[in-house]
Amino acid sequence: MTAAAPEPSTPPQFAEYVDIHAMPRVLGRLLRLALRHPWRCAAAVACALGAAVFNLVMPRLLGRAVDQAGHLGGATLADAGQALTWTALLIVAACAIRGTLTGLQGYCGETLSQRVAYDLRLAFFDKLQQLSFGYHDRIHTGDLIAPGMLDLEGVRAFFEFGVLRAITLALLLGVGSWRLLSVDASLGVLALSFVPFVLAIAAGAAVRLRASWQRLQKMMAELTLRMEENLQGVRVVRAFHSSLAELARFDEISRRALRLSNARITERMGSISLMTFFYYVSLALVLWVGGRRVATGELTVGALTEFLTFITILQQPLRQVGMVVNSSARATGSGARLFEVLDAVPEIADRAGAADLPAGPKTLRFENVGFRYVAGGREVLRDVSFTVAPGQVLGIVGAPGSGKSTIAHLVSRFYDAGVGRVTLGGRDVRDVSLASLRREVALVQQENFLFDTSVHDNVAYASPDASAATVTAAAGIAQIHDHVARLPHGYATRVGERGAALSGGQRQRMTIARALVGNPSVVVLDDSTAAIDPVTEARVREALREACRDAATVIIAHRLGALRHADHIIVLDGGAIVERGDHASLLAAGGRYAELWALQHRTARDGLDGARNDRRYDSKYDRQHDGAAEMDEPLAGVGT
Repeated sequence: MTAAAPEPSTPPQFAEYVDIHAMPRVLGRLLRLALRHPWRCAAAVACALGAAVFNLVMPRLLGRAVDQAGHLGGATLADAGQALTWTALLIVAACAIRGTLTGLQGYCGETLSQRVAYDLRLAFFDKLQQLSFGYHDRIHTGDLIAPGMLDLEGVRAFFEFGVLRAITLALLLGVGSWRLLSVDASLGVLALSFVPFVLAIAAGAAVRLRASWQRLQKMMAELTLRMEENLQGVRVVRAFHSSLAELARFDEISRRALRLSNARITERMGSISLMTFFYYVSLALVLWVGGRRVATGELTVGALTEFLTFITILQQPLRQVGMVVNSSARATGSGARLFEVLDAVPEIADRAGAADLPAGPKTLRFENVGFRYVAGGREVLRDVSFTVAPGQVLGIVGAPGSGKSTIAHLVSRFYDAGVGRVTLGGRDVRDVSLASLRREVALVQQENFLFDTSVHDNVAYASPDASAATVTAAAGIAQIHDHVARLPHGYATRVGERGAALSGGQRQRMTIARALVGNPSVVVLDDSTAAIDPVTEARVREALREACRDAATVIIAHRLGALRHADHIIVLDGGAIVERGDHASLLAAGGRYAELWALQHRTARDGLDGARNDRRYDSKYDRQHDGAAEMDEPLAGVGT
């Protein structure tokens, strides 16, 4: 029985439940990220503490000023006036310093938050590059784009606003409480009576808001995915006049996100309203009790002013507890999603002691290879064995789903074989470094993806230091050089998003050129000439055979005419090799290959040779005719 490939790492699941115990752990990890920049942290915290200290000085100065003003009508008029003047100057100086420190606090907090976001963004992108294809097969692109954008912003906002406000609030509460209780213990208790209620409300809101943030972020990921699919499939949407239907689907998700956002706002504003209520109750109690004590002479007007001023100063930070809680809840939800990706372990990675493959020609060998994409799933390959020596060409044909592209993926080690092994130069590909393996293996896939950059940069993508002569030579082998040379900007011409400025055949030839720049020892062409007209395809294959005379070449094709000159051909059915031989021997055998060859030529004679990539399959065979290929057209409308 064929063993399964390793189970992919678990992608973000966006659980609806809230793990309260996870919140401190997530916040702790986020704070450790900030501590990688100790000087920025120290500057931000120092400014926050300094601003808080001068906030605490204000009530005392105002209380003293009121008491001093009360003595202006007495015998010590000159002394009281002078003291009041100095106190007023101190108040002005304290306000100026506090304002400066508050501005510096904002600057330091913003720069720290941007630096943490930069570190996380880079780590997140790097992890996405490392994660194996099994991981990407299991998760939508939108579910990865959302953490990389929205969640990073949530973490950044937390460091810009939440952390420093929490530090300021802690200092104000600690030192301020001590001061009020030392002046008048009972009045101090009344002044601080609203604090426990505020903190309790904030703690409850934090749990509920974190859950709502997780659900909202999941919906934003759905919106991102929906928008991405529509942008990529815009021609299909327009062709079938489905714009209104797609808008309705997008609107349905948007409305759910809107309802959840409104519920979150209601929760937050309700918490703030309750906090405000308890604040004013506390203020009223201080006024009532303190006023009676002033009337009886037990308390000075200045002391009461100090109490009231402190409560007023404390009121704004405490009302911002709701925003701090909201920021923390968002950061923990965002951080949890980010860490799920960052903590994922790639299944395909260098083993301990993995060595680089040496340069030079190498033999590619499959030894009794079996493979499943999912544990317990269908066997995609069963007991597949073949050998391709340097200079030889192996052709692979078979019905859709027979495992042809899987062979290409195993050669490049996108996945690991569940049974058997794949060797290159006599060494198991799992025992060599990925960098050297993929440097030696050039894979041209069915999807001819190009980047929105110049022709030169696309062709030299795997070898950025490649000279212009090397790039031109590779383009010549791929029969694309003449097209590029006619462009106004030549190899500096931009190809557009995903190569949109090129025809299908031109994109395929450019990806072939890209594969050849690195002088690989193994070349795998996975149906990579289907969009090229037969005449150009023949030229490409002739040039490839000459250029790759020291390389092991694997050609996966639907058009059997492309494999007539292959040294060996294997026919796959249901993941197993059912026939093998060269073109002539397979035709003479009269088996599957011969039937498919006859079928393709019969459809060509029936008048389908003008169709563009017209692939028709019955339950067993590919019925595409040999002439049904897209005729290349010159590049048009391409600019820089």
